[in-house]
Amino acid sequence: MDPHYRVAIFGSARISEEDREYLDVFAIAKALAESGFDVVTGGGPGLMNAANAGHKSANSPTHSIGLNIRLPHEEMPSPYLDIKQDFNRFSSRLDTFMALSDAIIVAPGGIGTLLELFYAWQLVQVEHICETPVILYGSLWGGLLEWMKREVLRENLISESDLRMIFHVTDVDKVIALIRKIHQDRSANGHVCSNYEKYRVDFCSGSGNRE
Repeated sequence: MDPHYRVAIFGSARISEEDREYLDVFAIAKALAESGFDVVTGGGPGLMNAANAGHKSANSPTHSIGLNIRLPHEEMPSPYLDIKQDFNRFSSRLDTFMALSDAIIVAPGGIGTLLELFYAWQLVQVEHICETPVILYGSLWGGLLEWMKREVLRENLISESDLRMIFHVTDVDKVIALIRKIHQDRSANGHVCSNYEKYRVDFCSGSGNRE
């Protein structure tokens, strides 16, 4: 594959095409394709399909990538994939996600989406991968982040620094603008910008609060 900037989009397989979240993820992925970015998903239905379909709708020369997991009752993979790879184990699939992705968007989802979120978060925490921005899209994530700060951080089970690569964004346009800005800074500096605080006021929910 060409060395394009790649954005992983995680989210529920249970969301239908009529849902607001589906339309939002479709719009985000289309804009990412128009910006010259690849999109990487789990390759399945729901919000994964929204991301791959949105990317393909832009008619971009970039790639719509699906990393499918083989499950007994899994539905058919998205028809909007340029590149598809199948996995038997979640562990190897997650490692491939992390190896491919320069940035991560976590849309609303359940246990599988939470697994992907926390796996990515830990790999950044322990520096097994480069600093990678993790964007939590949607109001669903506000309660989780508040709990992390109120309970887990307060008990010193994580550090303040563990929260700095996490962005909570509830506006489609701000998700797109944030990814573009981080990519621009990375291109200019030759590395992911580690001063994430400068992005919070302009892009994150809560007017700069760490959420």
